[in-house]
Amino acid sequence: MKYFGAHVSASGGVENAVSNAQSIGATAFALFTKNQRQWVAPALTPQQIDTFRKAMERAGYGAHQVLPHDSYLINLGHPDEDGLEKSRESFFEEMRRCELLGLDRLNFHPGSHLKRIDEEGSLRRIAESINMALERTNGVTAVLENTAGQGSNLGFKFEHLAYIIDRIEDKSRVGVCLDTCHSFAAGYDLRTREACDATFAEFERVVGFKYLRGMHLNDAMRPLGSRIDRHSPLGEGEIGWECFRYIASDPRFDNIPLVLETPDESRWAEEIAQLKSIAGV
Repeated sequence: MKYFGAHVSASGGVENAVSNAQSIGATAFALFTKNQRQWVAPALTPQQIDTFRKAMERAGYGAHQVLPHDSYLINLGHPDEDGLEKSRESFFEEMRRCELLGLDRLNFHPGSHLKRIDEEGSLRRIAESINMALERTNGVTAVLENTAGQGSNLGFKFEHLAYIIDRIEDKSRVGVCLDTCHSFAAGYDLRTREACDATFAEFERVVGFKYLRGMHLNDAMRPLGSRIDRHSPLGEGEIGWECFRYIASDPRFDNIPLVLETPDESRWAEEIAQLKSIAGV
C-alpha cells in the first residue's frame, strides 16, 4: 500500500496535524511535535497525548503512516562537548515525545562536523548519540535523513548512512528517510527510469531497502550535484515527474510515509491526488 502526504502544521496542538493531513487527502503525514526552532518546549500533558491518540484513531492513521521530524537545532555530530550534550538531551526528549504519542519513528538530519573535527569523528558521535537515545526510549526508531551536503552537513553519501547504521547496537530501531531533492543535490541522478534504477540499486548495495522507513518527495530547484537544498513543486524542477512516477509505481516504497515538502502548500492536495492516481490508490 502506498501512503502519500505532506509535512503539515501542528500549530495550536499536535492533534491539529491529524485534521490538517485529512483536509488535503493525505494517507501519511509528517509533523513537528514541538517548535522546531527552540531547544525547550513544555512537556506534553496527558490531555494532549490522549487527544492526539484519539484523533489518530478516528482518522484511521497508524503509526507507520506518520514521520515526525525533530528540531533543526539538534546536531548529534557536534564537535564541542557542550553543543553535543545539549543536542543529545533535546534529541532524547524528541524521542520520548514520539513514544508518548504512540509514534514509532523520528526523522532527523544526522549532524554536522562544523569544519572542526573530521567526518569520521563526527559520524562516530552521531552513532554514539543514537545508541544513547535508543537505550533511554522504547519502540521508536531513529530515522536518518540523507542530506544535500550543504556546508559541513553529513549524510549526503549513502556511505555516511551505512557507517552510522553499522555502529548502531539495536539495528531493529534504526532506519533511513530518503529525500529526493537532497539525493539529487548530492549527486544521485533521478531524472530518468534508468537513473532511478541505478541510484536505488546503489542505495540497496550500500545501505539496504530493509532500512527505508520513509521518504520526502521533492523536486529540486538546482542542478544535479549542486549540494544546494532548494525544493520545487513536483515536476517543475530539475528532477521531473519520471522519478515520482517511478516511486509511486514501485512496491519497494510501499507501507512507508511518502511525504511532500514542496514549497507551495496550496498545491499539496493536487500533488497527493496525482501521486495516488499513478499508484492506483
